[in-house]
Amino acid sequence: MKQVINPGSTIGIIGGGQLGRMLAIAARQMGYKIVVLEPSENSPCQGVADEMITASYDDQLAAKKLAQLADVITYEFENIDKNTAQLLTEIAYFPQGYELLGITQHRLREKEAITAIGVEVAPYKAIASINDCQDAAREIGFPAVLKTCQGGYDGKGQAVVHNETDLLQATRQLLGETELVLEGWVPFSCELSVIVTRSTKGETKTFPAAENVHVNNILHQSIVPARVSDAVLEQAEKIALKLADELGLVGILAIEMFVTEDGKVLVNELAPRPHNSGHYTIEGCETSQFEQQIRAICGWPLGSTNFHQATVMENILGQHIEDVLHSVEKLGEVKLHLYGKKEAKQNRKMGHLTATGVTVDVALEKLQRIPERMC
Repeated sequence: MKQVINPGSTIGIIGGGQLGRMLAIAARQMGYKIVVLEPSENSPCQGVADEMITASYDDQLAAKKLAQLADVITYEFENIDKNTAQLLTEIAYFPQGYELLGITQHRLREKEAITAIGVEVAPYKAIASINDCQDAAREIGFPAVLKTCQGGYDGKGQAVVHNETDLLQATRQLLGETELVLEGWVPFSCELSVIVTRSTKGETKTFPAAENVHVNNILHQSIVPARVSDAVLEQAEKIALKLADELGLVGILAIEMFVTEDGKVLVNELAPRPHNSGHYTIEGCETSQFEQQIRAICGWPLGSTNFHQATVMENILGQHIEDVLHSVEKLGEVKLHLYGKKEAKQNRKMGHLTATGVTVDVALEKLQRIPERMC
């Protein structure tokens, strides 16, 4: 059933982290009320939502309460309980559903789904037990990246392996409740992400591709426009639109990609929700990724994704927050976004900076004027 959810209605958000907070802020600006299901009592959504349901994601009673209070339900991250997602599909208006969630929650299923659509990924091989290592090594070769099929982010749940001894050791460390996948090493020239949105009415739009720079496996900067050829940008956009259509997307899908040295684009991972690399859209585009997500699930026409000017987003981690706070007078035109997290931890994303300019170099130079920023 395709519904239009009008302002004044209540949007339910599963997850109260920074993405949930920014979704809630966008929705409130559009006239909606917000209820959030979140286990923590001190989440970033606290004080932004109209009502908080403090319960675990697998709490069926809490899910039923969310369904009673909300006119439409969405989520801020993909690792929500699959049984909760299925229940909400049955008892509430949850237009994103649980099928794409089920694919993206498991790296092997995700890769199989992508390749079945005809989109290329890095070579991969499943490892369900230590006995699979030799065959996987023979087929994939080295170097390679070993990843858990479920969980893991910002470099957690994965290891780079250079030989069979490394592979055996890493498999023993990572193999637990979830199987593993061994991915062939891609000699990429850069990493891109494209965020595509598809509404309940089937309207589809992409945001400009971001060039992503990682430090210690954590996203450091997203640079737009990406410094790649028009042919690469065209490939990336075609892939995004094809995946959105074939996967039956509703809402936002962030697609992380590798660009090889010969200009080929390979898909790395999918995330069916707003994404760290899409924060640049708040200042950089006519419509932010968060407003676009609300428009998509509420049956509104999608907003324009027109790009204003060159934009660079830079993450602020726990180890950098104090220095940033003590240098606000040096920010100049740079925008500061903080997520309301109570405790700063090593490598925890506490906020981000966004600089704009007539060129990427101008935007980067504005960030470089802040000496205490992450290097």
